[in-house]
Amino acid sequence: MKADLRVDWATHEAAKYACEHWHYTKSMPMPPYVFVGCWEDKVFVGVAVFSRGANKDLGAPYSLGMTECCELVRVAMRKHKQPVSQFLALAVRFLKKNSPNLRMVVSFADPEQGHHGGIYQACGWVYSGQTSKSFDYRMPDGSRLNKRAFTGNQFGQSSSRSAVPIGAIKTQTLGKHRYLMPLDDAMRSTILPLSKPYPKRVRSSETSGDHPEERQGSTDPDAPNA
Repeated sequence: MKADLRVDWATHEAAKYACEHWHYTKSMPMPPYVFVGCWEDKVFVGVAVFSRGANKDLGAPYSLGMTECCELVRVAMRKHKQPVSQFLALAVRFLKKNSPNLRMVVSFADPEQGHHGGIYQACGWVYSGQTSKSFDYRMPDGSRLNKRAFTGNQFGQSSSRSAVPIGAIKTQTLGKHRYLMPLDDAMRSTILPLSKPYPKRVRSSETSGDHPEERQGSTDPDAPNA
């Protein structure tokens, strides 16, 4: 039986709860951002977080300005009935309707986490390949630290640089899978030549990001409903 699915702006409180409890990073991304929430049968079940991203030149390769391109940085959902791809499609459509200057959304799937971008493939996003190999820092307990906090390259914080924590080990990382969703016909024509075959799932246990409905078994009664 299909659930009544609705999307709308979500509160910061609801988005923070979803990201910290239902996303594999257990964290909120860096602002600025907007939150598109999802409700099934009037119950809040998740959020999509859109941001300018960590790279201030996110849209530059496509001749897009800062207000014409954004990054999907989180899709955090608890147990639900409808496919994540259906929610994501509605969320992108809602964002476009409320952001008339927006022409493209970019998102990345991290193979370091076993992700290949299944929800983007299901929604028909254009796959344009992997980013260059990079590095991050790993703590002795296995936790990962984003390099941008220690290189001064966070968006809007070029002069801010933290000291690398004692014990952190610099580790090379794989390039991330890059997906593009054009929001008008002209933009689609521009990026279609960049299209490459979709990557395949790395392992059968991949459930931490591309298919969160498979990993979240609790109805989580403490979650906000706004």
